[in-house]
Amino acid sequence: MTVSSFRTHRETFSDGLTVRVDECGSGRAMLVVHGAAGPHSVSGFAEAMAEHAHVLVPTHPGFAGEPRPEWFADVDDLAITYLDLLERRDLREVIVVGFSFGGWIAAEMVARTPTRVGGLLLVDAAGIEVEGHAIKRPGPPPNGPRWPADPPNPEQAAARDANMQALAVYGREGMYDPKLRRRLARVTLPTLVVWGEDDPIIDTDYGRAYAQSFPNARFTLIPGAGHLPQRDQPARLFSIAREFMNGIPFNHAVAEVPHRKSK
Repeated sequence: MTVSSFRTHRETFSDGLTVRVDECGSGRAMLVVHGAAGPHSVSGFAEAMAEHAHVLVPTHPGFAGEPRPEWFADVDDLAITYLDLLERRDLREVIVVGFSFGGWIAAEMVARTPTRVGGLLLVDAAGIEVEGHAIKRPGPPPNGPRWPADPPNPEQAAARDANMQALAVYGREGMYDPKLRRRLARVTLPTLVVWGEDDPIIDTDYGRAYAQSFPNARFTLIPGAGHLPQRDQPARLFSIAREFMNGIPFNHAVAEVPHRKSK
């Protein structure tokens, strides 16, 4: 994260696991789960939402130069760790927002223990198996200016390569869990699935199938956006996210506890 208003701390878990968490704002908690492009890809969205919520952005171990213990190698590890993060911080009625690969993590979270989650927002999310709709690996920019240019310096190029290496570990058997879709049928949380209309990596029919996997989900397309609506149409995505959050009842009596310094 490069946003100066965000404060950074590290949560220490067992067996050598440490997770960087950037956070800002106050009020209802929102957990923003980044995708393969790393935490910088969601920084603008997180900064905008921090005007209206207490936003937390964890960096997946192995991404953006963060250490990853060898044993920490599955999406399950990420999902359980972020559920533990919500519990140790005593955060309740959290809005979880998952982007792309981060959407898979977010969906796995609510499929397991959604008791601290108040709503789920998925943005061009991976994670489920949809026959005939394979997830494509990122390749050369197909849509011109909608896609970020190649990193301008070697350091940024190295960071991108490290992110892809970490992604290859977590998604080594594919970018989905073949059992996840069945588990989502039990998730009754308010859920919104948002998709870039021109996503060349995960098509819109996959997104519609994702929404249909939940008993209480809506599907929304964003015209003029590809796989990264937070970059292609940031104002539109921000408006959708804010409206979704505001439409879910929130008991302020169980709002976040004050920030505790991690050990």
